[in-house]
Amino acid sequence: MNWANRLTILRIILAPVFISAVLYGKYGLALAVFLFAAVTDGLDGYIARSRDQKTVLGTILDPIADKLLIGSAYISFCIVSGVPEYLRLPAYVPIIVISRDVFILLGAVIIYMLKGGIDVKPSYLGKVTTVFQMLTVIALLLRFVHSSWLWNFTTFLTLVSGLDYLRTGSKQINDKLH
Repeated sequence: MNWANRLTILRIILAPVFISAVLYGKYGLALAVFLFAAVTDGLDGYIARSRDQKTVLGTILDPIADKLLIGSAYISFCIVSGVPEYLRLPAYVPIIVISRDVFILLGAVIIYMLKGGIDVKPSYLGKVTTVFQMLTVIALLLRFVHSSWLWNFTTFLTLVSGLDYLRTGSKQINDKLH
C-alpha cells in the first residue's frame, strides 16, 4: 500500500476521533483533528500525482474519507446536544451537503449499472466545494464572526456542484445510450 492510500485511510480513522471530540466538548481537539485531516487530504492527492501513485483503491477511498469527515462534522454541528451556539448549523446545511453526496453516489451506481463501468473524476467545482465545506468547519471551530455567510455560500456551492454532477452524469448516460 502506498503513502497516499495510507493517508486516506488515516483520514477515515480520524472521522470517529473528530466526532468523539465534539461529543465530549473538546473543540480544540476537534479543530486539531480536522485541520490535520484537511492537510492530509491535500497531501495524499499531491503524493499520488507527483509520485505517479494513483490507484483504484485511492480513487474510491479518497471521496469516502472526505464525505465521512465533512458529513460527520456537519451532522454533529446540527444534532449534537450541548454544542455551543457558535458551532450550531441550521438543519438545511447538512441536509443539502449529505443529500448531494447521496445523489452523486446513486448517480454513480446508475451509470455503473448502465455502462458496466464509470470514469470517476471529481470536477474542479466539486474540489472547490470540498475545500469550502472544510473551511466552513474550520471557521466554525475558530469562532469566525462571519460563519453564517460562509456556510450559506458553501451550501450554495454544494447545490451548484450537485447540478454540475447531474449534468456530467446525464452526459455519460446519454453517451452510452446513443
